[in-house]
Amino acid sequence: MRPTADRVRESLFARLGDLAGTRVLDLYAGSGALGIEALSRGAASALFVDRAEGCTRRLRRTLDELGLAGSARVWRAETGVALTRLARADERFDRVFLDPPYGEAELARALAALSASGILHPDAVVVAEGGRRHPPGEVDGLVKQDERRHGDTIIARYTPVGAPAGTGGAEHP
Repeated sequence: MRPTADRVRESLFARLGDLAGTRVLDLYAGSGALGIEALSRGAASALFVDRAEGCTRRLRRTLDELGLAGSARVWRAETGVALTRLARADERFDRVFLDPPYGEAELARALAALSASGILHPDAVVVAEGGRRHPPGEVDGLVKQDERRHGDTIIARYTPVGAPAGTGGAEHP
C-alpha cells in the first residue's frame, strides 16, 4: 500500500472542483485516502475496490471510525471483476480514482477496461495516478484533460469522449 502524498492529494482535489452529490469509485483503494477525501468534500457515496484482504479490512474499520460507513461500500475484488459487476448492475460514477502499484503496467489495462465498461457518467472525471516509468497514456474513449508531475508521481485527468464542455473539473491557471 502506497498512499497518495498529502501534497499531491491536495493539488489533485483543488483541480477537481465541487464534489457535492457525486458518486465516487476508488479503484486500487489501498488506504482509501482518495475516496475518503472525496467523501469529506461532499461526495454522496464512494465505492472502494481493492484486491487485498488486509486493505479492505483496514478500510472498513477506518470508515467506521470516521463515521463514513453509511455512504461507503468496500469490495474485495480484482479491478476487472469489479468493473464487470458494476456494468451488469448498470451503476454509473461521476469521479473515478485509479492508483495501481507503480511497478506494474496495470494502469493502461485498467484505464482501457474502465473506458469500455460503460460505468462513467457522460460528464465524469477519471483521475489516474502512475509513476514516471508507467505514466498514464492515451486511452480509447477517454480524453486526457491534463497531466501533472509531482516528483516520481504523475497524475492525469480524463473525461469521456463527447463529455459536455467544462466537465474537466475546476480550471486553474
